[in-house]
Amino acid sequence: MKALRFNEYGQPDVLRVSEIATPEPRPGEVLIKVIAVAINPSDVKNVAGVFSATLPRTPGRDFAGKVVSAGEWQGREVWGSGAGFGVIRDGAQSEYISLPVEWLSAKPANLSMAQAATIGVPYITAWSALVVAGNIQPGETLLVTGSSGAVGYAAIQIAHWKGARVIGVGISDRPSEADVYVNSRNQDVLAAVALATDGRGADIVLDAVGGASFEMALKSLRQGGRQIAITSTGIRRVEFDLIDFYHRQLQLIGVDTMKLTGREIASIFDQLRAGFETGSLRPPDHVTWLIEHAVDAYVAVNTRNSAKKQVLLFE
Repeated sequence: MKALRFNEYGQPDVLRVSEIATPEPRPGEVLIKVIAVAINPSDVKNVAGVFSATLPRTPGRDFAGKVVSAGEWQGREVWGSGAGFGVIRDGAQSEYISLPVEWLSAKPANLSMAQAATIGVPYITAWSALVVAGNIQPGETLLVTGSSGAVGYAAIQIAHWKGARVIGVGISDRPSEADVYVNSRNQDVLAAVALATDGRGADIVLDAVGGASFEMALKSLRQGGRQIAITSTGIRRVEFDLIDFYHRQLQLIGVDTMKLTGREIASIFDQLRAGFETGSLRPPDHVTWLIEHAVDAYVAVNTRNSAKKQVLLFE
């Protein structure tokens, strides 16, 4: 079968489309014919060596395809994002993958394979942060930093689905689905949040930027508010007023979706399905590439020269 492989860490040009053996499902596993796979920024980082993946390795976390092995799942269309994919086991950017049955989730019928492949990492991250860790509630106000990114896009939709109001913060001039959008390049974020919340502050922050934006995001919270960190861009270490932090009874929560099990990931996909089937959630725009042009697709992600998701097709 065809598979995208890297034998050394580096830029996208270390990737090669290779012929390798089709996996043999072990007891309790099924074989999936992969039709579409998305490329996430974390896949680019993985190829660069950030996660110290064992080599040689097939990258890729998010996929959509059809079960081809015998059993109750045979012929069913599935979507997913595997635990440890591309790091401690081969990822999804190959013609076939073998997965435990409990890692499977049925794909929404109204999404194409390419659309379904775009959902994984962004929506799993946003769901884990807002619903699982943040316990977002109807009527709350959510502040999202990096709201123009893939996770921000997913977070805005999930928050609206859950009945929350959203203040988006970003540096893009593109239209936003947030109820209030603040361009931090030319607007005072704290003043804008105060105005939008009648001086109260946000109930919850999803900080999808970190680094220099961390303290600003923390200051935007109301008394007793909670902030969820999922990354840190630019710098790893941040500063904040610890006395102010505990006087205001704030909460700081870290979320790392790389620690999720396959069963946990499948459970989140199952919960997301209803949102896509009803239209409350919508897949992002995407661009498709044949697997033979995978390096060019990786370059597009690495250089961030497109706001659309990059998707590889095997047929």
